[in-house]
Amino acid sequence: MNTLHLKLEQQLEFIYQDVDEVKDYRALASSLMAAMGLYEGPHGETGPHEPVAFQNHWSEQDVVLITYGDSLVQQRANQEEEIPPGECLLQQKPLITLKRFLDDYCQDVVNSVHILPFYPYSSDDGFAVINYSAVNESLGGWNDINAISEDYRVMADLVINHCSSRSVWFDNFIKGEGPGHDFFFTCDPSEDVSQVVRPRTSPLLRETQTADGIKHVWCTFSHDQVDFDFRNPKVLLEFVWIIRLYLDNGVKIFRMDAVAFLWKKVATSCLNLEETHEIVRLLRTLIEHAQPDAVIITETNIPNRENLAYFGNANEAHCVYNFSLPPLLVNTLITGSCKHLKQWMMSMPPAQQGTAYFNFIASHDGIGLRPAEGLLSEKELNVMISTMQSFGGRVSMRALDNGKNKPYEINIALVDALQGTTEGPDRWGIARFVCAHSIMFALEGIPGLYIHSLLGTHNDYEKLKHTNHNRSINRHRWDYQALQQQLAEETSDHHKVFNELKNLLAIRTKQAAFHPNATQFTLHLGDQLFGFWRQSIDRSQSIFCIYNISNEEQILNLSEVNLIDLDEWRDLITGDYLQNISGQLAMSPYQVLWISNK
Repeated sequence: MNTLHLKLEQQLEFIYQDVDEVKDYRALASSLMAAMGLYEGPHGETGPHEPVAFQNHWSEQDVVLITYGDSLVQQRANQEEEIPPGECLLQQKPLITLKRFLDDYCQDVVNSVHILPFYPYSSDDGFAVINYSAVNESLGGWNDINAISEDYRVMADLVINHCSSRSVWFDNFIKGEGPGHDFFFTCDPSEDVSQVVRPRTSPLLRETQTADGIKHVWCTFSHDQVDFDFRNPKVLLEFVWIIRLYLDNGVKIFRMDAVAFLWKKVATSCLNLEETHEIVRLLRTLIEHAQPDAVIITETNIPNRENLAYFGNANEAHCVYNFSLPPLLVNTLITGSCKHLKQWMMSMPPAQQGTAYFNFIASHDGIGLRPAEGLLSEKELNVMISTMQSFGGRVSMRALDNGKNKPYEINIALVDALQGTTEGPDRWGIARFVCAHSIMFALEGIPGLYIHSLLGTHNDYEKLKHTNHNRSINRHRWDYQALQQQLAEETSDHHKVFNELKNLLAIRTKQAAFHPNATQFTLHLGDQLFGFWRQSIDRSQSIFCIYNISNEEQILNLSEVNLIDLDEWRDLITGDYLQNISGQLAMSPYQVLWISNK
């Protein structure tokens, strides 16, 4: 028996120890290995690869663009060209348009792309998956995913907690027979579910008429998103087959969506249970043996301490979303004080080798508020919420166990969120917006850049009105020709934002001190000047990243930065050398300095 098989058996025993129906861990481990394409060699080898522990699968050159498959829509230039079967007469397949945009506009600064759920779906803009094995025909096909993966690392969503109520699996659940008929978690409504933590306000249980009578199906998110029952090992095995399919089609990064809710136990919170953590570890074990450079990112929009637990001991997620960064950074820039951002930075443990933070400040969802719990006071959160509402944002709620609702996230385009301060809009919007990204680009971790931030896209009120879903406000769909015109027009805000962010990324990807695992220390320069120091892993390069996060000029005393006089120091952004490392610099509102000795 090889070591991988034994490890899988031990993991399975932990996961299913309280499930009486699952006891043959050896057979289940063999099935999982077969599904992943791993063999059991006679001398303990596991094939096709042996993973190396604590190995970084990223560098300072890694930047992930986050986008829907149809965030860009291109009309056909030649209406007489031959149309492939099943393709719209007037529209190019959006995945082809996306590849063209990446090649024409992002090739030098982006090497990875997170294509949000590109499968057939019924709701939630892709997160209610009907068929995990297919690409949505309106977007393209697996050949288009493969074409993108030839030049960029592709991140795909593993929507592992739930699927669509319109899937074949759920149809079979209703009929009581066929594949998937036993895949879903049900609960007697008399059971105590008062402790269950949820991000929504809809009823937890969905009453469903089936061939076996009325059943109450668990729905963490919506009644169109029915939760899987991982107590049934066939569900786990099915997802291993799905992972293998994605690997075979060029996917190298797996975003485990809503994974914190995976395992359910009545009379508990059903959040971050130990079985959930062990399933992530088991999937990590299988994936890294099949594809050593593949990466798992857990999407756990929860308080900071619980989020960090998904690193495990570098044996669980390779990366965790830095969910506290968006609300703290927005708070910093609208209040003109970095007090809370500094406190949080100093509390964050360095990611050990083989793990990294995934930094982002805007996404297809919104600015999560749960990750700010314990970091910002209720009063400060309320000020931020009211400011965002005054800038056109919306607020989504979640249900509490006392029957009341509480703000869960703010839905707003980031360029609109940073159009002003708590005092109202001002003329520093773009500078403030660029400053926010320059902070994110320089922090320890891998930057994830939402396409609508890169393009400076504003709130989409038309889409919000059409869908009546708050998150639609930041899910605009660009006509590609119109976008090209905006990017070419030098007076356009979209042109200004795109070029400033692209220039910053071009600098970032050349600095060893911006490696995701390079050393980071927080500087203490007062509340209006935010700063931190990065040092490359080989200690050859230091970069002092300093930001005026206020709307007034601030004086930087370079003597407080402690620059070593044996080195020559220059600002990477302007290229200017510092003439007096003990002198003073006047920093204009939202000015950025990346002071490097190389």
